[in-house]
Amino acid sequence: MTAPVPATGELAAAATAAAGGAEVDNPRSPLIAGFVGSVFMLIGSLGVGWLAPVSELRRMPLFIWMRAEAAGVALSIVLLAVGGMLLVRAWLRLGQKVRVWGDQARNATLMAVVAWGLPMMFSVPLFSRDVYAYIGQGRLMVEGFNPYENGISALSNYFQLGADKMWTEAPVPYGQLFLWIEQFVVWVTNVQPEASVMLFRLVALAGVVLCVIYVPKLAELHGVNPHRALWLTVANPLFLTNFIASVHNDALMIGLALAGLYYSATRRVIRGVVLVTLSIAVKPITIVFLPFIGLLWAGRDAGWARKFAFWAMTGGLSLGILTLMSLVNGFGFGWINGLSAPGSISIWYAPVGLIGMVVASLANSFDLDGAVLADVVFDAGKLLAVGVVASQIFRGDYDRLMRRLTLGFAAVVLLAPMIQSWYVVWLIPLFAVTGIRNDWQVKALYFVVSFFMIYAISDQLEVFPYLQTEDLGFALAMARVAAALTGLLFGLYLVFWDPGTRSLFRKVNENVVERPVI
Repeated sequence: MTAPVPATGELAAAATAAAGGAEVDNPRSPLIAGFVGSVFMLIGSLGVGWLAPVSELRRMPLFIWMRAEAAGVALSIVLLAVGGMLLVRAWLRLGQKVRVWGDQARNATLMAVVAWGLPMMFSVPLFSRDVYAYIGQGRLMVEGFNPYENGISALSNYFQLGADKMWTEAPVPYGQLFLWIEQFVVWVTNVQPEASVMLFRLVALAGVVLCVIYVPKLAELHGVNPHRALWLTVANPLFLTNFIASVHNDALMIGLALAGLYYSATRRVIRGVVLVTLSIAVKPITIVFLPFIGLLWAGRDAGWARKFAFWAMTGGLSLGILTLMSLVNGFGFGWINGLSAPGSISIWYAPVGLIGMVVASLANSFDLDGAVLADVVFDAGKLLAVGVVASQIFRGDYDRLMRRLTLGFAAVVLLAPMIQSWYVVWLIPLFAVTGIRNDWQVKALYFVVSFFMIYAISDQLEVFPYLQTEDLGFALAMARVAAALTGLLFGLYLVFWDPGTRSLFRKVNENVVERPVI
């Protein structure tokens, strides 16, 4: 790693303070706007967020009107879409209000995280119902089942838990640590859905706090302004909605991984390996971090023999911890079988997924087996990702180690046939701490955040089946189209007409900062 250097803006901050000027131009307006947007999402979640069928909330008059009447559902969709895009605008405007990324900018960013995240803590789960799968998997263990061998369909009345049907037979892809968390939550709450959701939200919040702590620390190691990195990452509406509103365990996974990277980069490697291993024990995808930590441990001028020795030490230590955890829970390494499930699904906006779909469609038109050829494309994407990771492990400057990790991890995500919005959130902290320039790179981030917010708003909405009848004319498809159009129109407004934000999406003549050369 390079030696810490003054972060961009520190000298300017000192000069601004000496001149009596403000580092941030009145951040109150975006802070309030983002809070209003988050409250809109909270209210909208009452109508189209995911509730367990057994939830007592379904019997409350307000929930009945918002979920069972077309007018209530329509209001919920509009509030959800407008609220989500208000959050995007507030985030962009907060960044524009900053003259210098100093302590005032950090305080404004932390205020934004609290103000925008607080209403989400009390929303009905949005954009995903994975949290109900967590409850089902916890109940499996409480009732004595092995979740690596049994889907939640092994439970009586499992459909009342509210999990997606894909989890009925699917093995669990999570590691040992998260299995214990699931089991503990279900045991404490006795499978009460709202209490379970809140406890899982607290687990996600712990991951958010870890990111708040370690994103600035990692950025400083790279000579990148820590306060700007914090704004790009943790105040990001895609980060907050996926980790708090959607209750994804990815928050804890990436928080532990970032903490492990920091300690590994500051010569406290044992602690770093332990933390990254705990991250792997949440979701095993962060196993990609281990070879790079081995290189950090080996040191700048390590030869190949030393590198292989420290790779073996890193892998052995991590494997030993995982093996011990597996012996304690008695389930072994069954999560390896669950890792194949996401790879069997594709989506149109993932490059490899789109190519596979096109190949399948063309093959079917010639009476060939399109599914088989699509699988070939998907496997080729995975092999290419492995090749990119390997090239980043074996080639490159020591000073660029964490950027090499970022590029390798990005290849794993972007070359998969299925990309979820929370997969993208894994990458944002890594790119932010190693440098996102304020040219096309940060503009690309703006577009990515806007796209996935619009897509999330329209992707997973819970609309009662009987509202999909022709008599009421409020089909699920129409609900999604309404949400997408609302979000898209708001997004177009931000890009083309909003006098406050449209300049962000255009080329401007200003000095480029945060060069990603570390």
